[in-house]
Amino acid sequence: MRRFTTLLFAFMSVLVLFSLSLTVAAQTGRDRSTRKMRAAANQSAKAARVFDQIMNTREKSIPRDLLDRAEAVAVFPSVFKAGLIVGGRGGSGVISRRVAGGWSAPAFFDLGGGSIGLQIGASSTDYILLFMNDDAVGSLLSDKFEIGGEGSAAAGPVGRSASASTDVKMNAKILSYSRSRGAFAGLELKGVVIKPDTEDNSQVYGMSARDILTGANKISMAAMPEGVRIFPQTLARYSSTRRP
Repeated sequence: MRRFTTLLFAFMSVLVLFSLSLTVAAQTGRDRSTRKMRAAANQSAKAARVFDQIMNTREKSIPRDLLDRAEAVAVFPSVFKAGLIVGGRGGSGVISRRVAGGWSAPAFFDLGGGSIGLQIGASSTDYILLFMNDDAVGSLLSDKFEIGGEGSAAAGPVGRSASASTDVKMNAKILSYSRSRGAFAGLELKGVVIKPDTEDNSQVYGMSARDILTGANKISMAAMPEGVRIFPQTLARYSSTRRP
């Protein structure tokens, strides 16, 4: 009888410990998911704020007619760059694609790249990229896309009438801009690699960047996590809406 009681106690102890481990694992998973959602909302808000500030820069904003032609918009806020002779940069941001009635849910991407030359110190730069056609957007759907390798990005024009006098740039697949130390201008971007943040996209949407940007599983504004809606909503304020 005593042996049976001992075995029963041991079994119950193991069962309790197993249940506790499952509870802890579940709570850890929920906490991690919550942190990811907060980080995603913060990333979307930062990107929206950068875009809003630039579009409200008098005589130096992205031309509205140019934005109306864009198939997708990427914003990478506060990309950090540092180095001595050999440098590097890295950051993260969001990309939304134009859809009927507005803009898609923002997909999360990372940006990185190196550079060689005289450079001392560190800086923080905001980058905005306009993808002007389906081919340019399609480049984003690979595991990684190198600007200057698979595709090139021309310096985008600024100002209200800038687009009318830049026919060459109008043929570019990607137009790029940067803002550093308060100065905003078009920038010819090279040596930059953009790749999907698989973990964040999966955590926030349960799908890949490809699915988000191709509309394979279209996410309506109402179905988007509330915290990330601000980016497509901000794009919609400054661009015309295409009819379904």
